[in-house]
Amino acid sequence: MPNGKPAGVRCVQLGEDDRCLIFGKPERPAFCGGLQPSAEMCGTNREQAMLWLGELERATAPG
Repeated sequence: MPNGKPAGVRCVQLGEDDRCLIFGKPERPAFCGGLQPSAEMCGTNREQAMLWLGELERATAPG
């Protein structure tokens, strides 16, 4: 997504399994590389991690 990903829009680089298709590649945006996992972000399971990411999306949505 050359101009960034708007909040609430699924990233075009996510595969069907929700994994990044360009992980570790030079074309991966710096923002994505800077999003470092933490216990707070990941929780104890996938469901908790997805809830955290949803909150991040809502918090960064325009207006």
